[in-house]
Order: sequence, then C-alpha cells, then structure tokens
Amino acid sequence: MQSDTSQAGAAVRFAGKNWSLAAYWHIARRRLARKQSENLKSVAAKSWDIAPRETTPAPPAFFLPNQWERVTGWEEKLFFPYEHPRRTMEGLGSMEQHPTRGYLIKDVLMIDGTLYKDGASFWLSSTRPRWLPRISVEREVDRGAVYCSPYGNRWFGTWLAEDCLTYALARDEGLPVTIAPSARYPLYPQMLDYEAWLDMQPTRLHSAFFRELVLFDDFGHNSHQHLRYRAMGEKLLAHVNYQAHPGVFILRGETGDLRLLVNEMEIAEHLRKHRGFRILDPTKSDLPTIVATCAGARVVVGVEGSQLVHGVNVLPPGSAVLALQPPNRFVCFYKYLTDRDHQHFGFVVGTPEGEGFRIDLEEVERTLDLFPA
Repeated sequence: MQSDTSQAGAAVRFAGKNWSLAAYWHIARRRLARKQSENLKSVAAKSWDIAPRETTPAPPAFFLPNQWERVTGWEEKLFFPYEHPRRTMEGLGSMEQHPTRGYLIKDVLMIDGTLYKDGASFWLSSTRPRWLPRISVEREVDRGAVYCSPYGNRWFGTWLAEDCLTYALARDEGLPVTIAPSARYPLYPQMLDYEAWLDMQPTRLHSAFFRELVLFDDFGHNSHQHLRYRAMGEKLLAHVNYQAHPGVFILRGETGDLRLLVNEMEIAEHLRKHRGFRILDPTKSDLPTIVATCAGARVVVGVEGSQLVHGVNVLPPGSAVLALQPPNRFVCFYKYLTDRDHQHFGFVVGTPEGEGFRIDLEEVERTLDLFPA
C-alpha cells in the first residue's frame, strides 16, 4: 500500500503490518478546526436502491383509555419518531418507508469501531472512539460489507431484529464484517447460537483496510425487509417441532437497562394459570428452549425491551405483541415491526413503585381482550 500522508485514509506498511494515523487525524481535525466529519456514505463512489421507497399501513395500537396520563418520558433522542409516542400509537393511517440502499466506498480504514476515508467517518458504535485509538491495521480486505449498526452493537434486540436482517444484504455484496468482541462490544448471550442457526458467518475485526466497502441504509420497514424477517423466522422454526398455543410471557427481571416490573412474576403466573401462557426466562434457557417455547405463540407479552425479540422473531402474521411500558421510558420499537409484519401491537403503561413500576393485572386482561380473535 502506498503512503499518502495528506489524507485521513493514509496507511503505510511497516514491519509486516499496516499502520494508520487516520483516527488521530480526525481527532485533531475536530478539535483544531472545530469541523464535523462528513458521513462516509456521502463520499461513496456508487449508490443504488436495493428496494424502493413505499407506503405501508400504520394502524392504531390497542390500548385502554387513560394510559397517556401516566407517560412521563420516552426515548426521543434514541428511537424514532423522536417525539411523544401518542401520535404513532393512535395510528398514522399510512407511513412512507425509506428505500433500502447500498453504498460502495473505496479505500476505507476501520479503526476501533469507526470507519474513515478522507474527511469522512462513520461510527459503528453508539459510544465515542477511544481518545487514543490503535494505529495498527490487522487485515486488508478486497471487498467487505458492514452489516452491524451503532444500536445493534448496544442492544441485543436491535442486533437480532435489524443487524441480522442486514447481514443477508452484506452476504451478497462482500465479506460480511462486524466489530470484534471486546470490553466495549461484548458478545450477547445466545449470539453465537443464533448465528449458527441463521447460517451467519461474520468476520469480526478490530481494524482493517478495505479496498472496497459496502454500507447500507436498511432502516425502512418496507416489504423487502419484511420478507427477510420472515425468512429469518422460518430458519429458526425449522430447528424445532411446535404447535400453536395461546402465548408466551418473556421475563426481563433486572437484565439490561433497568426496567424493573415489580409484579412481573405475578402477571406471568396469572397468564399461565388463566390463559394457558408459557413463561420464558431467556437468561436461564438455551436457544433450542427459547425457540421451542416461543414458536406457535399467538401473543408475546413482557416488559418493553430486547428480550421480547426472542418471541417476535417467530411470531406469525395476525398474532400480537403486548408491551408493558415503564411510565418513564415509553418506546415504539416493536410497533414498527408488528406493522411491517402484519401483526397487532398493544401496550399497558405502568405506575411508578420504588425503583421500578407496577402494571395493573386487570388492565393486562382487558387489553388482551381487545386483540382480534
């Protein structure tokens, strides 16, 4: 590789390794010039539509009166629609979905979870790169395709519901690449098992030089994404024998970002006893048990969070998700998935109690009765 010290993408070969000051160049550029980096996709040599823009239905959610009075917070800085969730939950009628797009960028460096080329960069994590990034480049790649995302590297639910879908695009465009595990990016529980069942063979890298790199816009919940999600669910279901059943309650407990439902077991046991639900604790179950327990469920119930994706993955069209929402952290994430996959979405908002919140059991029953039979 030739040395070109005038560009952030410069790298030189030394003692059998590639060395790059790209990350340091960007740090100096931001601090001294007070100038933001361009998005890496803006310097693409080529871009194209994989799936077109389209309009999809956005029906109302199922919920009881007086729920909105309890909502005190929502993740407007992290999750679309970046506004109070009421308008989304009351139904937009229809929604314009972004196209799925690919971008080809040449001569790109990956250093500690960030991609660099000239004056452009792209973070693959939701946290800032280290103040003193590594400068050695482990590997040269002729053509790679990055499928991981900042939020997928932070939340298991986003990884399984979104990044694993984008993997199907990356596999067709080059070597599928994601961030190598570290203290900042640990492997999720069941991650390797899911990859095996989904025929995923990612290349995990800390740093690399890509002669060609493909990135994607895959956040539009269009029919192309729906078909990939259904295909992923069918792959999982092919590993288990199952029959239809009323539903599954997926426990969250104190895992992940704390959303402590103080009467979680009371609700789960009530639904098991009176509605025939199964109860799943993903922290104590292997993947075969998880998929077999969720497969065939008509309803998935639990605290809004990543653990619900175990059930949503294999939920058939016409089924439903009931999210138990903390009053201080209302999130719409699963509403967009159920709209895309022709399913129903409902919610109950809790009331604060101690360090957590409580959900009214009668309201759970009444909301479940709102779903179409």
